[in-house]
Amino acid sequence: MCTAISVGEKMASARNDHLMKQRSVIEFLTAEGCSAVVSHKRMKAVYRDACLTKGKVQKWARFYRGEDAKEIKVRDRKRSGRPVSATDTMHQQKVDEMIVANRRVKQKDIANALDISKERVHHTITVHLDKGKSRQDGYRDSSLWK
Repeated sequence: MCTAISVGEKMASARNDHLMKQRSVIEFLTAEGCSAVVSHKRMKAVYRDACLTKGKVQKWARFYRGEDAKEIKVRDRKRSGRPVSATDTMHQQKVDEMIVANRRVKQKDIANALDISKERVHHTITVHLDKGKSRQDGYRDSSLWK
């Protein structure tokens, strides 16, 4: 059975072969100990305009060195700035008091009164105070949903 290959498929296949060859070169040069910048300069001399960008060469060099960007854990590093969780007991108590005083109070009004974000008010109500809209069928047992 003979299958016809279109011109576009041939070009795509040739492009993929070209990329695979360049990745092999990056793997070899990385194993040899060349930096990504030096590897890119050497490849640019050979492949000219068809060469991968410097960023792609750096990405593949990191991958072949075992330092893939996906494996780097940025979140574990300590850094200055605002903490991830800005909810404290004082705000929890004030939000609870405002809800007890007026159960129809809007989250926007609580946020404006306490000078915190609407998202933080919503988080405090639903997570810390375990309050929220009751289901219409009457079930609001939080232990079932956790």
